[in-house]
Amino acid sequence: MTVSLWLTSAGIIVLLAMSFFFSGSETALTAASRARMHQLARSGDKRAILVESLTREKERLIGAILLGNNVVNILASTLAASVLIALFGEAGIAYATIAMTAAVVIFSEVLPKTLALMRPDSFALAVAPVIRVVVVVFAPVTLAVQAIVNFILKRFGLDAAHVSAVSGHDEIRGTLDLLHSEGEVVKGDRDMMGGLLDLKDLAVSDVMVHRTQMTALDVRQPVDDLVRAVLESAYTRIPLYEGESDNIVGILHAKDVLRALMAANGDASQLDIARIMAKPWFIPQSTSVQVQLAAFLKRHSHMALVLDEYGVLEGLVTLEDIIEEIVGDISDEHDEPDDEAVFGIRKNADGSYEIDASIAIRDINRLLDWNLPDDHANTVAGIVITAAKLIPEPGHEVSAHGFRFLVLERERQRVSRVRIEPLA
Repeated sequence: MTVSLWLTSAGIIVLLAMSFFFSGSETALTAASRARMHQLARSGDKRAILVESLTREKERLIGAILLGNNVVNILASTLAASVLIALFGEAGIAYATIAMTAAVVIFSEVLPKTLALMRPDSFALAVAPVIRVVVVVFAPVTLAVQAIVNFILKRFGLDAAHVSAVSGHDEIRGTLDLLHSEGEVVKGDRDMMGGLLDLKDLAVSDVMVHRTQMTALDVRQPVDDLVRAVLESAYTRIPLYEGESDNIVGILHAKDVLRALMAANGDASQLDIARIMAKPWFIPQSTSVQVQLAAFLKRHSHMALVLDEYGVLEGLVTLEDIIEEIVGDISDEHDEPDDEAVFGIRKNADGSYEIDASIAIRDINRLLDWNLPDDHANTVAGIVITAAKLIPEPGHEVSAHGFRFLVLERERQRVSRVRIEPLA
């Protein structure tokens, strides 16, 4: 081989190395963690700032890298063809095609992209300064190419400016589900983060305690009975009603009762409940859980009574109810014991579950990793009634959403216990 052939061969190797650089840079810069780069940029890392700047204008970045990559690949193939034609004549064209295809696929595509995917963040930080120069140098050409592409797309009624983007909440949720499926995030952590993301989509009516399950006391009963009921209750704050159960006139706090008893030397008959009880706080059922959480913190209050659009009592919501949407069920030493399985759910030997029908669907989905819909019903009883289109008797069976529901118990007009079996 002459000196010129050796120089041409060396040039081909340099061009393949440049192709290696462009391919790896494209993969690294598109696969690098945006959150990680943002965190580094906030801490003052200049290369991370550069990566953020480059990825902010992806069309120009990808255009410049593809332009550079295609130029070096085509030039390398041309040079390889000239060398092999000089050595083997016309057959050199076939040899050049085979050799350059193998070289480009292995050394300029698969190898650099694999390395970039192994460490995308560090790879992106390393190549960012050079890629920035490439983007600036090729800017006129890439802008012209973009203009041509946009013109062609508009001829077909497409607009490159309107690109559908995934919301931040959806991206975080998708990442959590993916990492959980890969075993990198445990179920408890995924559920906690998911509960936090759900707050903005929930209303207080979704998390409240319904009025049929509220513990409330009649303010007109004897004071001794009232004090005894407060001290025996598992709850710290108890609504007081007058006459009708939905006519809430105050909230009685157990600590206030104890202080009043202390001041009266333990004589409960001396207490004036009207002076001890606090004024009730009423909120509409459409209030966002996120808004209500902020209101609880601002007012230093832990309980609110929920009204429907007609001003009728629907239930109550507490700060604990909202926190449980994030961290799951919170139990303490004063909570009433549950003889059933945890949270009113018991698993049978045949794989079915006996469930308290008043449990919220979201809680069941979280505990059992199911996907029962909660758009039209908040509880299991709601799903059964909706599917059956009547108030079913014990023994009634319906199938819906990939599950078989068997009504086990009914209290008056309320479905109270259900057996659920996932369908194969």
